[in-house]
Amino acid sequence: MTRILAAADIGSNTAHLLVAATDGNLVMRIDNFNEWIPLGEVVARTGEIPKEIIQQLVLAVKEFRRIASAKQAEALYVFATEGVRSALNHRTVLKRILDETGVKVEVISPHREAELSLSGILLDTKNYGAEMMFEVGGGSAQIGRVTKNKLVEEESLPLGTGRIIAESGLRNPCPDYALSAAINYIDSVLSCSQIAGTASMGVASGGVGRGLWRALHPDSEKVIALEELDYIVWSCSRLPSDRIVARFGVKQKRAGTLLPGALVYRALMRKYGLRDLAVSEFGIREGAVLEISAGKIKSWLV
Repeated sequence: MTRILAAADIGSNTAHLLVAATDGNLVMRIDNFNEWIPLGEVVARTGEIPKEIIQQLVLAVKEFRRIASAKQAEALYVFATEGVRSALNHRTVLKRILDETGVKVEVISPHREAELSLSGILLDTKNYGAEMMFEVGGGSAQIGRVTKNKLVEEESLPLGTGRIIAESGLRNPCPDYALSAAINYIDSVLSCSQIAGTASMGVASGGVGRGLWRALHPDSEKVIALEELDYIVWSCSRLPSDRIVARFGVKQKRAGTLLPGALVYRALMRKYGLRDLAVSEFGIREGAVLEISAGKIKSWLV
């Protein structure tokens, strides 16, 4: 039986709603809505979510509820990841959202984030035989080792695009000192990774990975080569934002994540000996929809 369900994540770059139809095995998108809210960079700089961004979050969740109701979704599940998780005032923020929207936002752990991501990723990459999965957001990067489509190791590292910008002063065009600072920061964090070894195939999901994929592959070819990320780094470190938008066909705000995103994914590929990386069109929200359908997630009626 097909059900219409809604899942939304308050991530570290965007707050994003998915309304979808599912039979418990497949997920068909009905509506997507997202608003750019750079929590990762802001929280990395200040430690808290400021008042103006709290108001943005409240308005976004109200819109999530309105759209889910208009599309006749029977349930809405809203969750938050690193941008909210690491904010010192996140309890105050969650209470404000609940009081003003009637929607409870669940802050999920990095482990849960990786589980939901893999569930979504497998919708279109199950046959790739991926041994590593990556999801780079604005505040953190989830890394997992996968065996026979099962997550066997995972960790969360402070390698989100917003955090890297805050740590290094990365911008477009980028001074050599800021680029070096970003590379050194990424290498330092990865040197502490507990997931060792190499892999023959990796898969990425999330907005940063899909942004790189769309910039490089307007023909929708799923696999990105390591050399293509070298090209993104070379180009985006030299171009202003408006030229990046024109050259790669991305939105202005997404243009700012191409350079830090490429730096992180390039470093991950090198660490695990990957020449190619498949990019999934699905991810954490689709994974949440599947788990709502299976009764594994408590959701709220719209």
